[in-house]
Amino acid sequence: MPRRKIQYDQVVPSKNEWPIVKLAKHRAEFVQHVADDSMAELSAKGKSIREVLETTLYKEKLRIRANPWKVDPKDDTPFWNRVRDELGDIQNLSVEDAKEKEEDILHRIVLRYSDEIAGNFNKSYFRFARAFVTFGFARLLNATRGKGFLALFRRQLDLQDKLHIKGQPEHIRKLAKKGTVIMVPTHFSNLDSILIGWVIQYLGLPPFIYGAGLNLFNIRILAYFMNSLGAYKVDRRKKNPIYLEVLKNYSTIALQEGTHSLFFPGGTRSRSGKIEKRLKVGLLGTAIKAQRALYQKDKESVSKIFIVPVVINYHFTLEAPALIREHLKATGQERYYQEADEFTTSYKMASFMFKFFAMDSEISVSIGRGMDVLGNYVDDNGDSIDSNGNAVDTRDYFKSGGLITMDSQREHEYVRILSKRIVEEFHINNRVFASHLVTYTAFKMLERRNPNLDIYSILRLPEEFLEIDYEEFKAAYRKLRNRLSELHKEGKVDLAEHLKDKAKDSIAHGIKNAGMYHAKRPLIYKKKRNKVIIQDTNTLYYYHNRMEGYGLEKYI
Repeated sequence: MPRRKIQYDQVVPSKNEWPIVKLAKHRAEFVQHVADDSMAELSAKGKSIREVLETTLYKEKLRIRANPWKVDPKDDTPFWNRVRDELGDIQNLSVEDAKEKEEDILHRIVLRYSDEIAGNFNKSYFRFARAFVTFGFARLLNATRGKGFLALFRRQLDLQDKLHIKGQPEHIRKLAKKGTVIMVPTHFSNLDSILIGWVIQYLGLPPFIYGAGLNLFNIRILAYFMNSLGAYKVDRRKKNPIYLEVLKNYSTIALQEGTHSLFFPGGTRSRSGKIEKRLKVGLLGTAIKAQRALYQKDKESVSKIFIVPVVINYHFTLEAPALIREHLKATGQERYYQEADEFTTSYKMASFMFKFFAMDSEISVSIGRGMDVLGNYVDDNGDSIDSNGNAVDTRDYFKSGGLITMDSQREHEYVRILSKRIVEEFHINNRVFASHLVTYTAFKMLERRNPNLDIYSILRLPEEFLEIDYEEFKAAYRKLRNRLSELHKEGKVDLAEHLKDKAKDSIAHGIKNAGMYHAKRPLIYKKKRNKVIIQDTNTLYYYHNRMEGYGLEKYI
């Protein structure tokens, strides 16, 4: 029976009322606001302005010399040479004049960074970009499913045929009307941004801002679409204190202005294949800071900021072989020896996308329940509820002596609490596929058979040790699946429908989909020998890692 298609209306029908449109309309004022706040924050830190400027100059000159990009401003070298010269001249000035000059230099740098980071959203371009992406995906799906060139022009499939939205889609739509939404997805593949972008527009949500690597803007067509779809620029080469302060203030002020935002809290794709446990606290800290600043305005009805965890579920990740090699190289050091593998050439964009859409397996995006910035669940009205079901006024978390106050140590602790809650929600909303469970079962069986070997020795086991009797495998799989069913009933994990099939059918589905497009499959089934054969221990380990964190190792 075909799945019923839902067409979501726009949450905010008038594009002129979209927060991102309002932000873009007053871009110059916004950039100045970011610069002013950044100046104030840097001054309040208590560090010498001269010290901050010298550190920034050193790091910027090093960046220009060691890692220049075509997308860098043409006046990059002249600008920083002027800063160097002006700092050198300051020593000849009086103390008062030197301080004034240092503040002037700092202001110019802050304003330069603010303008560089700021996006250039255009609602007309957005409309075209959204239509183009939707049309392009539909054509690509037809091409990969159909035969011949004409398949490109049949409107038989769209992304909804492949991507299933689960969880709380109506909830997030309601929250988008009540306040500002920060969507925080897991991050496993380069395709995550594309899929989340599609989900946002499919659900009828206003465009979200999101950070995109500055290097991507060097490609004109990508720059056009990223600008059109709400991106702001993030230069990860810049680790100096001024740039990082401006970047955080950009996010903070955008949130205060009610602009919905997308963060990948893990910071980058998971190299190990595990659901992220350690999150990057910088951008999450801007959510805390923005909420406190909104309360400090002392309005009766203040817009709340909502955190919505999202888990993207694939049967396989095209980049898995390269990602797990990076992880093992970083963690194993001398214990891990990288061997030659033909599957090391980087994918070109078209090839990458074609292979992704050609796969005959499902993808799901699980939208979690919204939380406030302290990790309390919120209802459809945006009201916070604690773990005992009692109403919570989040204003109280920011009060001291009855007043809303800024307390850096307190807010740092709030970021830690929020990070922990997001990780918990990632595990709760994780939708287990059979491919995840078959790889977990196989790898854990290898570990049980070789209790004296460390992980790196297991990854180098010879072929004769990589066969598992199918009946033993099925028995172990059933035990683990039974435990997952119990966790599912307790609301601690989600399960794909195919995981509830007969064990042999579920196993077959998982083995078929695991590592479908890798040069070597993680595991295969040899019917004549009635054996599960492990072909690639590295990718087997990568996919097995998806199921870590549920205590399943006790049941095998």
